[in-house]
Amino acid sequence: MTVAVLADIHGVLPALDAVLAEPDVVAAEKIVLLGDLLAGPMPVQTMDRLLSLGSRAVWVRGNADRELVASARGAGTFVPDPIFPWAARQLRPADLPVLEALPLTVSLDGVLFCHATPRDDTEIVLVDSPLERWAEVLDGFAELTVVCGHTHMPFVRLADRRLVVNPGSVGMPYGTRGAHWALLGDGVELRRTSYDVEAACAFLAAGSGYPGIEEWVDYFVRNPASDAEAVRVFSGRGTSST
Repeated sequence: MTVAVLADIHGVLPALDAVLAEPDVVAAEKIVLLGDLLAGPMPVQTMDRLLSLGSRAVWVRGNADRELVASARGAGTFVPDPIFPWAARQLRPADLPVLEALPLTVSLDGVLFCHATPRDDTEIVLVDSPLERWAEVLDGFAELTVVCGHTHMPFVRLADRRLVVNPGSVGMPYGTRGAHWALLGDGVELRRTSYDVEAACAFLAAGSGYPGIEEWVDYFVRNPASDAEAVRVFSGRGTSST
């Protein structure tokens, strides 16, 4: 089975559209949506685009998806970024049960898909996390290939004979510009789709409605953080759930 894996879209519709237009994504038998789909500048429009994929799409819950629902229902706030509660307020009543029903993990063709780790949607594991850490978070799961997102940084590594894949982030990459995703078939390919960043920023600024959109797109779309910066931030959080 050929599977395109899209993680951490974060409501950046132009990046999502660029990936969905890729010939290998168009041809893929399944598109796995690896969580944190809507928490960003165009949540409703992104939701509609993902729903339009129909049965080809396999949805997995991310922490931001779960927390958006809780915030929309008035159950608290979870992320200091002000775009998060704003995005939660944009969701329509019909969107909430869709997000609430998303599974923590999906096993497809012998591959285990999750957002952060198979046991928790907020845990952080990195490409350089020690084998003991990987053994801890994967304990009890039989699949030999595990695909996870959450940290927005693409990598492929072995962890005691298991293949671990992170496709990176479609909408909020840490490292290089562009929309990052993965293609699974005979092997694993990490992909990066280039798109017109300035046109995307203008599109988001015109269509979002978020009051701080200009600053947001400048930081997350036009000038994304480097992988080195992200690793420094995450490394102190990589030994326990957060």
